[in-house]
Amino acid sequence: MIHALLRHRRLATAVALALSASAAAAHAQDPAPAADDQIQVLDEIRVTAERRSQNVQKVPIAATVITAEDIDRRGLQNLHDMMQAVPSISVNQVNRSMYINIRGVGLAQTAPTSSPGIAFYIDGQLVPQEQSISQSFYDLQSIEVLRGPQGTLTGQNSTGGAIYVRTPAPDHDATFGYVEQSLGDYGWSKSLGAVNFGINENVALRVAAVREVRDSFTTNTGPSPSDPGNTDFTGARANLSLRGFDGRLQVNLRGEYYDSDTDNNAVKRWNDTVSSDPFSIQEDAISYMRQRGTRTSAEATYALTDTLDLRWLSSWQDGETVDQADGDRTDTALPRPGTGRVGYTNTQIENAIHEVNLIKTSDGPVDWVLGGFLLDGRIDASVLRDNNNTVDFVESTSTIVTEMRNNSKSVFGQANVRVGERSEVVVGARRSWDRQSYDRLVSPGGVGTTTLESAQTTGKLAFNYDFADNVMGYLSASKGYKAGGGNLPIVAESFGPETNYVYEAGLKSTLFDRRLRLNAAAFYSDYRDMQLASLASGLPLTQNAASGKARGIELEAVALLGNASINAGLGWLDAEFGADAILQNTLTNLNELVRKGDVLPFSPDVTFNAGVQYDFVFGEKVLTPRLQYTYVSESYSTPFQSERTKISSRSVFDAKLSLRYSDSLSFDAFVNNLFDDTYSTMQLMNASSADGGTLYGAPRHYGVRVRYDFY
Repeated sequence: MIHALLRHRRLATAVALALSASAAAAHAQDPAPAADDQIQVLDEIRVTAERRSQNVQKVPIAATVITAEDIDRRGLQNLHDMMQAVPSISVNQVNRSMYINIRGVGLAQTAPTSSPGIAFYIDGQLVPQEQSISQSFYDLQSIEVLRGPQGTLTGQNSTGGAIYVRTPAPDHDATFGYVEQSLGDYGWSKSLGAVNFGINENVALRVAAVREVRDSFTTNTGPSPSDPGNTDFTGARANLSLRGFDGRLQVNLRGEYYDSDTDNNAVKRWNDTVSSDPFSIQEDAISYMRQRGTRTSAEATYALTDTLDLRWLSSWQDGETVDQADGDRTDTALPRPGTGRVGYTNTQIENAIHEVNLIKTSDGPVDWVLGGFLLDGRIDASVLRDNNNTVDFVESTSTIVTEMRNNSKSVFGQANVRVGERSEVVVGARRSWDRQSYDRLVSPGGVGTTTLESAQTTGKLAFNYDFADNVMGYLSASKGYKAGGGNLPIVAESFGPETNYVYEAGLKSTLFDRRLRLNAAAFYSDYRDMQLASLASGLPLTQNAASGKARGIELEAVALLGNASINAGLGWLDAEFGADAILQNTLTNLNELVRKGDVLPFSPDVTFNAGVQYDFVFGEKVLTPRLQYTYVSESYSTPFQSERTKISSRSVFDAKLSLRYSDSLSFDAFVNNLFDDTYSTMQLMNASSADGGTLYGAPRHYGVRVRYDFY
């Protein structure tokens, strides 16, 4: 595997540059000593995914934690950029949805009744739908990516893993904030700011807001006024922290608003006879995608005793997506009886989510968490097609209107039991009950209501052993579960739950006086009744495949070498179907054989990231050049391999130069995709409302940023 990687020309270049930079750093005469003349060490990273604060190096989970410093240092701008920092992850934008797969498990197609396989949380709030997870990527404290099923504390929809996004908590002791302004080519402008008001010891407030616009990387040469692929986003959030009862009560009231108003995705149609340029399209329809929503939550934690906390969190989420697309992807197709058409979709989402926990907080021979969870959600969707017009939607010639109601409830518990001074056993279990009602009000596939109920027990068993104070090994077995649902064609059989059993061994170490962090994991996954979605005659269809098998290795390292720092992450994955299966092939609209050993969708064999930087210190000023590299091997968007389902490999360098002028003022300049690598990020399949095509990753682009912190 390593030899195969090194044969890749640009990876070899990356390794050479990284080694050269490290050597240069080692021999360079620093303009000044470090600010405090002390050896730099790695900070301890805390995670709260298991409902209490823990050192990530002591948690028996393959986890990557991206801190606020990492986000800033690596220039991460959105969820898709997590592929630059996390091994074994695949992130793909698909129309109005964000698909996330970890170790080949997650989501391969979207429908109102399907669920993602990666549980996504924002400040403790589960966000159940993939349409609503990409809008909060600003003013972050950390992102915790947990690989493998999280079937105890996370429950359903975590067959592949879980992601916990954290925003900074209000500080009661001070008032401070920052403002940022970024500018770049393609008309990019991003304004970001946050203010913390430490009102008194019992009241604090933090507010943040962002405004971002960018022209598309793609040129639309057709007569449409639309600019598919552009960015136009506004977001704001607030977190009010209240304390009472002599500090025993902590309440957080959170609110968030987002508004994204773009011209939809830039989709390169297959077999484009006008231009072979991947960043040139020809469309005549007016296209747009408008996503607006709010998230509010109330979280209260009360210390019942010095060692026992009661926690309650309630969250209410509302979102709407309205989008219109050029259904034929051309500026020449004629309306009926031709293939020209305009597609229009309206999706409205409402969720009410509640969770209660009883948490033992003191360190002792037994630590435990008990909890209950309740979700009530609905999705109302209208999918319309106008075959009589090619520029703007006027009147529907094909109408789909559905209503979906989802109820999920569960109880769970986990205990960490110390066995002697060096070992620990972790035991967890969760019982989930799910009910889905799917009402097809108007549909060419037939009308009627389907109700599906399922129940499942999931859990985890792990054993940890401390070989030394900063070296821990673990063995674990875990089970994840995702509920089933109904299909749009009423004659189609409903799809049942899927489960994923994962067996894992790992090693976590912090070495050389906390100057090297080295983690490794090896796993085997037994994926049963996996849900694979496709399109049958343009209508969404989800089927349970027979089984999938996956095995893999993950390595992560962070090293501090004086003023230099190096990070690297490597994931190797072998994910395949475990048995023959007959599945719908969207491209041919036929049921076809998928053979045992065929690769699972969204399962790149190799994911690799690396970065190197060096701090040149001039008194209070610090100049930091950084070079980073990302490699992702090819994968496929469906079980059927062809040029129209292949997502190409990518080999991308990014360069960044940062200047910390003072504690209050800093500047950045960057070039992303330095060598202008062209790669696809997704293959869209033909649907009733719009034809398929290819989405491409961003070409070379550059920008600058200035940040001012005030106190």
